[in-house]
Amino acid sequence: MSEEKNRILKISILRFDPNDPEDFPHMQTFEIEEAHGMTLFIALNEIREHHDNSLKFDFVCRAGICGSCSMLVNGTPTLACKTLTSKLGVNISLAPLPLFKLIGDLSVYTGQWMRYLNQHLETWIHNREKELNVDKLEERMEPELADEIYELERCIECGCCVAGCGTIQMRQEFIGAVGLNKVARYHLDPRDKRSDEEYYNLIGNEDGVFGCMSLLGCEDVCPKSLPLQVKIAYLRRMMIKTSMK
Repeated sequence: MSEEKNRILKISILRFDPNDPEDFPHMQTFEIEEAHGMTLFIALNEIREHHDNSLKFDFVCRAGICGSCSMLVNGTPTLACKTLTSKLGVNISLAPLPLFKLIGDLSVYTGQWMRYLNQHLETWIHNREKELNVDKLEERMEPELADEIYELERCIECGCCVAGCGTIQMRQEFIGAVGLNKVARYHLDPRDKRSDEEYYNLIGNEDGVFGCMSLLGCEDVCPKSLPLQVKIAYLRRMMIKTSMK
C-alpha cells in the first residue's frame, strides 16, 4: 500500500525593495513541500529559512489577533496566519496590501495610515469634565450595550477592509470601514459626550459615511467578521437625521 505524498506548493511572491534604486517589482516562485496543518505563515517561514532569508513579511501573534501578517492571497486581502494552504490550490500568489506604504516584499506600514485615522477621528472618549479624577468610579453600563461595543472593539486594524474597499481606490481620503467602525463604537459609548452634530462634522461628507458605495468588499474580507455594513448603514441614517434637524 503506497503512502500518499504531500503536495508541492508553488508560491509566487511579488518581490520589491523600494529602498533599492536598482530593484524593480517582479514575481519570484518558490517550491515547498506542504505539511499537515500548514498555514501561509508557516510556509513563508519555510521559504525564509530554507530558500531566501531576504524575504520580508510581518508577523507577531500567529493567532489572528495582531493583524500584522495581512496580505493579498490570490488577490484577496487576508491574514497569512489564519490561511491554511490546504484550502488553496498548489499555485499560490502573494502580494503586499495596496494603498499602504511598502517596506519591502510583503511587508507594509499600516501604522502610518491608522495613526492618521485615529488622530483625524479623535478615537478616544470625550467627556466634558475639566479635571481628571482617577478616583471616580466608572459609570455602569448595561451588559447588552457593553457586548455591542465589544463587538466593534474586536477590529485588529489589519488593513484588509481598506485593501478591499472600492471607494478608497478612487478617493484615498475616504476613511473606510475601519474608520466608520471606530466612529460607531464611540457613538454607542455613553461615556463619550460628543453630540451628533460633532460626529456629523467628522464623517458627514463624501470622505466619511456618504462616500461609501456599499460594495460590501470590506465585510467580505474582514477576518474578524465584523458587521461593518450594518454599522455604516446605522451611521448613514444617524447623519441624515442630524442634517435635517
